[in-house]
Amino acid sequence: MTASMLDTPYQGGFVGTTHHFALRVYFEDTDTAGIVYYANYLRFMERARSDMLRAAGIDQRSALDAGDGVYAVAEAHIRYRAPAKLDDDLVILSEVRELRAASCVIHQRVMRGSQPLAEATVTAAFLGLDGRPRRQPRAWIEAIARFKGEGTT
Repeated sequence: MTASMLDTPYQGGFVGTTHHFALRVYFEDTDTAGIVYYANYLRFMERARSDMLRAAGIDQRSALDAGDGVYAVAEAHIRYRAPAKLDDDLVILSEVRELRAASCVIHQRVMRGSQPLAEATVTAAFLGLDGRPRRQPRAWIEAIARFKGEGTT
């Protein structure tokens, strides 16, 4: 392995319409019993969503710098099934379920192997810099539509 490979941040990617993002549970993610603190699942999912957008070809930083707008979580429903623990290898699976003019709904699962640990449905609204909802850029809608799960609205 070369130094340049080691210096490049990890990036997930799509398998069909499902985005895969792998991570390891570190000590900072856990409580004193070595169990992942419940709010950290939301952090893991946020990283996976940001990586999913990047993998779809969406540059959130450029849009923010240009004043076009940003995504913000408007709603999240999460269900915890089993605890993740220190040193677990996890994969966050993300699928776009709904694509609307000013938002998208993403279903996410935190998995340890084939075992689901948590799952969430997250609505991400596209907001102007004034904090008000606005239409997503057309190019973003087209990019996300390429990876939208089948059988969804």
